[in-house]
Amino acid sequence: MIVCIPNVLPPETLGKLRSLLARCHFGDGAATAGWHARGVKDNEQADPLDPLTREAGEIAAAALETNEVFRAAALPRRIRPFLFARYAPGRTYGTHVDDALMGGGAPSDPRGEAPLRGDIAVTIFLSDPASYDGGELVIETSAGEMAVRLGAGEAVAYPAGTLHRVAPVTRGKRLVAVTWAQSLVRDPAAREILFDLDTARRDVFAREGKSRAFDLLAKSRAALLRRWAET
Repeated sequence: MIVCIPNVLPPETLGKLRSLLARCHFGDGAATAGWHARGVKDNEQADPLDPLTREAGEIAAAALETNEVFRAAALPRRIRPFLFARYAPGRTYGTHVDDALMGGGAPSDPRGEAPLRGDIAVTIFLSDPASYDGGELVIETSAGEMAVRLGAGEAVAYPAGTLHRVAPVTRGKRLVAVTWAQSLVRDPAAREILFDLDTARRDVFAREGKSRAFDLLAKSRAALLRRWAET
């Protein structure tokens, strides 16, 4: 399931995040890539140990964790600290799959976070799309490739186990915030069913209030969540 999420970062929050990142030190992004992706990762990344990067990450995490659409789609148990990546003209990130397990004190994890199962990848777009060309996030699906290029402050959440890439930037700079979530529900098909049920019950509640139909949908979703959740 690929979900585009609007308004993750309101304008004031987005402006503060950009201001912090403008003062951060950016280094070679390949330093945090797995061994299999290091050769195709060509971007810059904010120093994760820089206090400004940490502050920016906390702001992004607070916004994402309180977003209702993200919470319904991902059912997050844990979220990795954010990475901030910058792509100048000619820079790209070739086809790769994200690590299944992240953290655990590996060299690519200088903060020493406990291991996390990467179920869901999230990209928050921070640059105005009119300010750069190229840089689409291209996700391979069973129906073909899906290219995602969203407005500033918007996000896309997608299965971390998919093959994906970032197309070369041809003008301007692409700035994004990236993280991964471990879900309470491991099976992506089960997460999609729960998300659809949550969307349906919210639609029914908006039309009818707390009706019999709403109660049955809520009951069914709760029963499936109890069956599938890993706490």
